[in-house]
Amino acid sequence: MATDYKKIANEIVNVVGKENITSITHCATRLRLEVNDRSMIDDKEVENIDEVKGVYFNSGQYQIILGSGTVTKVYNEIMQDNGDLQDKETSVESIKKEGNPIQRGVRTLADIFTPIIPGIVSTGLFLGLKGVLLDDNVLNFFGTSADHIPEYIMVLLNVLTDTVFAVLPALICWSAFKKFGGTPVLGFVIGMMLVSPSLPNANDVANIHSNVEPIMAFGTIPIIGYQGSVLTALVIGILGAKLEKSVRKGMPNALDLMFTPFVVIFTMVLLGLLVLGPLLHVVENGLVFLVEHLIQIPFGVGGLLVGFIYPLAVMTGMHHLFIMIETQLLAATGFNPLITVCAMYGFANAAVAFAVGMRAKNNKVKVIGSSAGITQLLGVSEPALFGITVRYGMKPLAVMLGCSAVGGGILAALGIQANSYGLAVILSPLMYIYEPYQLISYILVGIATFVVAFILTYVFAVPKELLAEE
Repeated sequence: MATDYKKIANEIVNVVGKENITSITHCATRLRLEVNDRSMIDDKEVENIDEVKGVYFNSGQYQIILGSGTVTKVYNEIMQDNGDLQDKETSVESIKKEGNPIQRGVRTLADIFTPIIPGIVSTGLFLGLKGVLLDDNVLNFFGTSADHIPEYIMVLLNVLTDTVFAVLPALICWSAFKKFGGTPVLGFVIGMMLVSPSLPNANDVANIHSNVEPIMAFGTIPIIGYQGSVLTALVIGILGAKLEKSVRKGMPNALDLMFTPFVVIFTMVLLGLLVLGPLLHVVENGLVFLVEHLIQIPFGVGGLLVGFIYPLAVMTGMHHLFIMIETQLLAATGFNPLITVCAMYGFANAAVAFAVGMRAKNNKVKVIGSSAGITQLLGVSEPALFGITVRYGMKPLAVMLGCSAVGGGILAALGIQANSYGLAVILSPLMYIYEPYQLISYILVGIATFVVAFILTYVFAVPKELLAEE
């Protein structure tokens, strides 16, 4: 039977109260309502509506978890059938003004880095395929060696694998300008100037075996290119967009087209190369050093800690901060051990959802558990996290946190690390195909984490109220 999204929409409006709604919007999985009186809403009644996987109240919003795809259709039906709610529609940007400064800052980082994720993910896959194609065992199987690969093939492979990280500052500046209301192409140009071929390459300067030295300005300030620099590009992009908007306000219309870009590019490139770049480069190196050594704590203790903390960060929205750190790790080292130890959260969370749904006697919980588990396997965690794991008490949550932590600890102890980010659960093994040991170890630990979390939840963590016959 086809899902009646109109009926779902009407039931939600009736239970929440049409006059109670002050604004309405949605994200990828949740319908977000700002309401006059939260106490007027019966959570149980909302949760009994078809397709509703749970409710959550955070940052002044009553959030109804519907899942990817479903939420858009329900939202459209609400707006179509309730014309007077059109005046209460709120943009995602205004919603993001909610919360404390730290939460808003983390969301801003997510908005800047999310648009460039596809480029980095695809580059990671290219790197993995390159590793497979150039593996000695693979080449021996076909009766050849790396020395016999034509030069043009190697050039094409290098173009596919090296370009994104070579121009990463340009991508970040572009996205930051776009986010903060500047002209994106100006951000891209500034970012490209930070990695100009005329500058000493940052990677060559850092290589102790090369003879490349930075250019010294005023005898004390090292000038280099900022290939792979995330923090420098991020700060330059944000400040540049703000500077552009300020300059445009005072610039005469006749001069705006020519002189506003001139002032912005000139100011930000000099600021980046002479002041912010040298300072922030030290901060970036320190951050990479800290994260790498945290994860390398003996016996997987660092991975255990990160694996435990990451699900809690997802619950509060702080997990978006990890994206910037992962990008910096990839740019600086070519690898991303952070996403590896965080990834077991997805396996454990999916297992908890499936176990609760399988053992529960309530048909609605069965449907929510299975659908939320499938959604988690595809990379969207909120339906399983808020619709099952958090919703049904401490036991499911404890199983998920414990399995996520132990799985992360084991992977850290084994030295497993991805070469990309952005791929979750089922697709995540693609980030490890560059080396058989990495791929096999990751898959085995992921499966073990899922199985253990499923068994523990099924046997010990399903609430008694869900075991009673309807």
